[in-house]
Amino acid sequence: MTRTGSSAKNRIILFAIATVAVGLALYFYMSYLGYELPAGEHRNWRKLPILLLSALLGYLVARAVNAALFDFVFRFRRRQEAPTLVRNIFTLLAFTILFVLVFKYVYFDYDLGALFTTSALFGVIIGLALQDTLGNFFAGISLHADRPFQVGDVIVVTQQKLTGVVESITWRAIKVRTFQNHIVLVSNSLAAREAIEVAPRDNLNARLVFFSTIYTDSPAKTIHVVRESVRDADNVSNKITPIVRIRGLGDSSIDWEIKYWLDDYAKYNDTDALVRQRVWYALRRNGLTFAFPTRTLHLERNVPVRPITAEDQIADRLSAVDVFSPLSTDELRQLAKATAGHVFAPGETLIRAGDEGSSMFVVHNGRVAVQISDPGGPRTVAELTEGNFFGEMALFTGEPRTANVVAIEETEVLEIGHAAMKHLFQTNPSLAESISWTIAERQADLAKGSASAQPSIQETAGLLSSIKRFFGLH
Repeated sequence: MTRTGSSAKNRIILFAIATVAVGLALYFYMSYLGYELPAGEHRNWRKLPILLLSALLGYLVARAVNAALFDFVFRFRRRQEAPTLVRNIFTLLAFTILFVLVFKYVYFDYDLGALFTTSALFGVIIGLALQDTLGNFFAGISLHADRPFQVGDVIVVTQQKLTGVVESITWRAIKVRTFQNHIVLVSNSLAAREAIEVAPRDNLNARLVFFSTIYTDSPAKTIHVVRESVRDADNVSNKITPIVRIRGLGDSSIDWEIKYWLDDYAKYNDTDALVRQRVWYALRRNGLTFAFPTRTLHLERNVPVRPITAEDQIADRLSAVDVFSPLSTDELRQLAKATAGHVFAPGETLIRAGDEGSSMFVVHNGRVAVQISDPGGPRTVAELTEGNFFGEMALFTGEPRTANVVAIEETEVLEIGHAAMKHLFQTNPSLAESISWTIAERQADLAKGSASAQPSIQETAGLLSSIKRFFGLH
């Protein structure tokens, strides 16, 4: 049983005990009077304890019925908390009815109609004095009847320019916690008059994020790159694919909008910031450029493919990779010229298991995690740091990716493609045999867990055959 259910059960038990105690007190007092209503000169005063005990008994009964009805029946049928205002109104009406019945029974010779007529003037005076309070009360009843929003929903009060999460709805006001962690009370009468925008808690609510690119960038490439970078961000729902579309054609830029849906709308500020971060990394990594607020006329704009590191630094990094140990210095420089550099944000996926590929990667800066799928979710099997590499089988044999690789921190990787290696194989065919032996030796080391493991001749020959077939070598 939940904590709320236990609390409700305790309240009902407490009301039951109190009801029994008051009932016993009433019983003994009636027994003292001889089971008859008192008579005589002081009979009205002697009736007063009966009235008070009966009223208290009625109040306890009303509260017990309230707890049983709303804490159990309402919760189990509706799967949510009963509104506080509805509970208070129910208790007030039930207690009023019981009090009138008890009063009629005890003071049967009094005319309630005359009593209410006498107090009508006082009711008018009190009503005029409390018209704002009563306005909030009846507006609260209207809000609870219509239920335009609930506790936990994000609302925007348009005229007040107020945005926050609804924490409670009382008979007087709506308590809203803003995203600056401030508490604001919006009166029910004001909420009933103004337009309120509601983002329900259990609904997929959408957000729009904007950015701009230069006119020389491909729209089709921009849509694909941005959509793939956003779809796996935290709090972005995977039930609906994000939409990237052109919002307008400006004077010096293509204006874009990203429409995505959130799992928790209350965190939209953080998610908007994360989406903008992903867009920045994705555009830079794929050679796309943000538009600058300028009217300078460019006749031609060449976007560098790899503005990351110098070729000498790349060649030094590749020379430390086991797979490329058979290459000469000149061949390493040729490979470095054809190497592309990419930067990934923390949490971004570099490659996915099952994807087709024809390139491998070398970690230049940062760290990545190698993950495989388990029934309980992704499981990290290795962490790769500077100088480590992955994806070599896709480069040399065209095999699909066997694991997911995710950036742990901001990571810069070097990508060696199929075309660059094919050019080296064509100029130096003996490289295929040397590289196949190196790869086979590495696989044997990983399989047997020994640095001295040696591959078999059949394994090396099979790998060499796959390399030649993939690169079209004879």
